[in-house]
Amino acid sequence: MSEKPFPTLVVFDCDGTLVDSQHNVVACMKTTFTAEGLALPDDQSIRGFIGLNLEECVFHLMPEPGDTDLHTRLVSGYKAAFFQHRLQSDHYEPLYPGALDAIHGLADRGVLMAVATGKSLRGLTAVIEQHSLQDYFMSLQTPDHNPGKPHPQMLLRAMSDAGATPAETVMVGDTSFDMMLAGNAGCRAIGVSWGYHADEELLKSGAERVIHHFEDLAAVTFDH
Repeated sequence: MSEKPFPTLVVFDCDGTLVDSQHNVVACMKTTFTAEGLALPDDQSIRGFIGLNLEECVFHLMPEPGDTDLHTRLVSGYKAAFFQHRLQSDHYEPLYPGALDAIHGLADRGVLMAVATGKSLRGLTAVIEQHSLQDYFMSLQTPDHNPGKPHPQMLLRAMSDAGATPAETVMVGDTSFDMMLAGNAGCRAIGVSWGYHADEELLKSGAERVIHHFEDLAAVTFDH
């Protein structure tokens, strides 16, 4: 069996992979639905669609997906709710344990890093600034200028920015959308178990491995 090339580029998802944002996302989604007088989606349903772009996430949670005016109001309402939430003194999206060490370790190996996320560019930039990660990610791919996951464009653009081939690229994420994104772009896919989709979903949707601690990422990524 031929060896896999060492990766030139590791691309991370954000929510559920690098940062634990579920409480903020769930709270803002419920605020948005309440403002429209709608029945609240349950927490598990909301978490299940984190990773998709906002428009798709809202579409799947709506009681009547065909109501385009309601869809527009919910998307706008969520953006406003999250912006207000981010201004609160207790707003925080913590890095998962071991994330910073894993990023530092990849940087020390000379591996390029990028982010491909369903989060808006404004939200992603806020997370990066909050955790002083500005020097680590050479490409930030969001739905602001790309189709949402699992369309491959975000990964293709990150690879273009890095000058990396699909065989030299690894996608790291917590949802089946991330794994399918990697498959559609021809890249390796590593799932993480601490996010929003079960291990079985990740493996079924294309993960070659699922790790349970960030400390395992380097060994799995460079394992031949």
